[in-house]
Amino acid sequence: MKKQTGFTLIELVIVVVILGFLAVTAIPKFIDLTEQAKQANIEGMAGGFATGVSLARAQWESEGRTNDGTNNTTIYDGVNLVLTTEDTDIRPGYVTGLTDGTALGADFDAVNCKEIWDNIFQQPPTLETFSDASTTTNYIVAETGDLSDSHCIFYLRETLDKDTSGNFEDPGVANVGNNFTYYPASSRVEINIAVTN
Repeated sequence: MKKQTGFTLIELVIVVVILGFLAVTAIPKFIDLTEQAKQANIEGMAGGFATGVSLARAQWESEGRTNDGTNNTTIYDGVNLVLTTEDTDIRPGYVTGLTDGTALGADFDAVNCKEIWDNIFQQPPTLETFSDASTTTNYIVAETGDLSDSHCIFYLRETLDKDTSGNFEDPGVANVGNNFTYYPASSRVEINIAVTN
């Protein structure tokens, strides 16, 4: 007759205790992945955006600094982009939109920011202004500043708060939510990651 073997009760208890210890140490790491994904998302989008702006400027330079008589322009991926015009605090050749915004200031607004987004990326994620934002929008854009300080803030929608009506609130600053800011006067792109407690 063969002797049957198996696990004793104490061996099973020890295995369950070890699995419990592993779960206690591993679960917090997996919970934190959502915040890391949101951070990686905005960093990747900012990198791609900065590359697109640089490519548009490089194309403008390689074409001999083309203009239409009034605005610096370049045809980037089949689209005629309007670029900044040199001024005291503004470097020439950075994307400001499709029709206006070269002098920044009053003629540069959130619509210009959306035009830049839609034409710098080959397949851009959905982006709307705060007045048009919906639950299907991935990003929301706001424009702030004046003259050489005009800039676009591109927010990751799901990192923003909603008002009492359920609409997304424009924080008006770059230190709320995960976002990146584009300064067309110098082509600078700055990333801001929200601090969570």
